[in-house]
Amino acid sequence: MKLRVQLQCKNLHEYLKELSPDVLDRLYNHPATCLAVYRELPALAKNYVMRMLFLDQPLPQAAVALWVKKDGQKDHDECVSVLSGLRLWHTQHLQGGLQGNVLNPVFKDNLKVALLGGGKAWADEGSSLGPDRHARDVESLDRYATERWEVILHFMVGSPSAAVSQDLAQLLTQAGLMKSEAGEAPCITSSGFQFLLLDTASQLWYLTLQYLNTAQSRGMDLVEILSFLFQLSFSTLGRDYSVEGMSESLLTFLQHLREFGLVFQRKRKSRRYYPTRLAITLSAGVSTNSSSTATSGIGLTPGTGDSGFIVVETNYRIYAYTNSELQIALVALFSEMLYRFPDVVVAQVTRESVQQAIANGITAQQIIHFLRTRAHPIMLKQTPVLPPTITDQIRLWELERDRLQFTEGVLYNQFLSQADFEVLRDRAQGLGVLVWQNPAHRVMVVTPHGHSEVKRFWKRQKSHT
Repeated sequence: MKLRVQLQCKNLHEYLKELSPDVLDRLYNHPATCLAVYRELPALAKNYVMRMLFLDQPLPQAAVALWVKKDGQKDHDECVSVLSGLRLWHTQHLQGGLQGNVLNPVFKDNLKVALLGGGKAWADEGSSLGPDRHARDVESLDRYATERWEVILHFMVGSPSAAVSQDLAQLLTQAGLMKSEAGEAPCITSSGFQFLLLDTASQLWYLTLQYLNTAQSRGMDLVEILSFLFQLSFSTLGRDYSVEGMSESLLTFLQHLREFGLVFQRKRKSRRYYPTRLAITLSAGVSTNSSSTATSGIGLTPGTGDSGFIVVETNYRIYAYTNSELQIALVALFSEMLYRFPDVVVAQVTRESVQQAIANGITAQQIIHFLRTRAHPIMLKQTPVLPPTITDQIRLWELERDRLQFTEGVLYNQFLSQADFEVLRDRAQGLGVLVWQNPAHRVMVVTPHGHSEVKRFWKRQKSHT
């Protein structure tokens, strides 16, 4: 069987912990970042931060440990780990050799600004530009965000009408969500199919993380664009903001956010933009949503309006009661479309369609999971939800493709004696590089990277005999 990779999506804290201390300290120079990080802390960690926010002297660690009862020691240790990993507090030596904790002074000062007010405005509101003749209301912004995000999802499933920029297509490929062979159009991968099964918030956060990982290679300042993202999450939905004072790097980033559906900007050169609901909720739910994988936290893609719409029959027919082009395209990834009517499409699961999907990296378990999580309410009343003949056959079709596994290796044969064969075989086994052996014919295969070591051993062995 081939190794199946589970799509994992870090939450905000997991991502920040991987940043260097210098980048973290620069991030905490922005009140919006401090408030966003504080908002996602565990409840007990928030309590610790609030207790220490207005203290100038470090607190002994023994005193901090008394804030929880003995049965809460596990929660205390978890909070200490989170606060230390995010560099929100530091350890200091006190008089008498005791250890103490003090909040990161940069984080503390900027969190005070965020909570109590003061400091510079986080974003330049568009009121300085005068009334917008093309103002957008909340409803139109929601519609725009949904349309833009669905274009990306349609592109991933191969809809011919969906087109994205070269930058975004390259990002999807670098993220492993799509693959592109020479001279062929990009197609979805196994990770991409898992990505489509995530809820919208997790999809958006995952793609944002992939973008941030490539920020420095694009010549962008990671701190600058992260701070801008956090500022967007505290924007007011339906209010316009000015681009005045933005660096070239941020203006480029704004165009990419525009393609994601995070901001609306009427023209590329427009002096104002509107954050959409996707941008405002981006960092609000990443601790819960984004840590989910493709097998948990399943949510609907935007604008589908279908909670359960698939009926599967024992004759391998699929009836999908939906008008969503995206959901229909997803069903078509592993089935053959037969008929299409205004409110329903009929498809057939076949050996060829399933094996084609598996060849593209989609697993049998993912297909079954998709059908089960989108099963019509009528099917949910039966046990099991899907007919066993269907689920078993899909798995068998996958096994047909995985019966053979190809492994590169170097062949060793023509040994003069059984003893020579066994000495070299035992050495290869000890190194963990033996792929296959046939003692009766004195033949064995070792891995390419282990070949040089086995060859050197054999030369030394021959020189001593």
